[in-house]
Amino acid sequence: MDVFGQVADLYESARPGYPPEIADAIVAYHGATPTSVVEVGAGTGKGTEVLTRLGAPLTCVEPDPRMAALLASRFPDAHIETVFFEQWSPPADGVGLLACAMAWHWLDPATRNARARRALAPGGTLAIFGHRYDYADAGQGAAIRAALRAVDPTVRERPEDWFHQDVLTHGEFTNVHTEVFRRGLPLDKQRYLALMRTFGPYLARPPEQQRRGLDALSRLVDDFGGTVVLDLRTTLVLGRRAG
Repeated sequence: MDVFGQVADLYESARPGYPPEIADAIVAYHGATPTSVVEVGAGTGKGTEVLTRLGAPLTCVEPDPRMAALLASRFPDAHIETVFFEQWSPPADGVGLLACAMAWHWLDPATRNARARRALAPGGTLAIFGHRYDYADAGQGAAIRAALRAVDPTVRERPEDWFHQDVLTHGEFTNVHTEVFRRGLPLDKQRYLALMRTFGPYLARPPEQQRRGLDALSRLVDDFGGTVVLDLRTTLVLGRRAG
């Protein structure tokens, strides 16, 4: 997850936030305001913006010190622990809500569900949420995906409901529930390319490959008339600690 620290400021300015209704959905599912909240992989605080609306004591677990520093400056009332989730020690009596925004895939897939369950108090709630970036114009989406595959044929997308299935498969949580929020997000070329520069697959590529990818996308957006409209779908998965 520390790959994002090099672009922490860009990440904060370019990544879209989350619907505030997520906080209401969490409270409705949990049955009340959680007594305490822990956010795993908090980054610069895109998910934190929603979680602070709950009005509960908040701890943010973020391993990258550059992201954590920006997070602390934005949310001075939150307790920040600069550590990987796999090394983090939850309180002995557990927490009411464990949340993870757009970072579940960075956690150890063999242990993340079990660790999340153990971190929760009896009756505690797991809340995972994240965006899926698609395109309002199917033709534009197909052209963009083809251009990216031409630069790097190894590019793959996870299934849309992958973290819902991940939680179900591991069986650590009951009453698993999903809600989807959807909105159109128009971006001019500068904002769109800035967003693309914050994605993990882009940051993991060599500089020459990064340049070719951005050049290809820049030409496409020009062909589209200078604007891309994203079909931004935010999925929220909720689960209750089993046992």
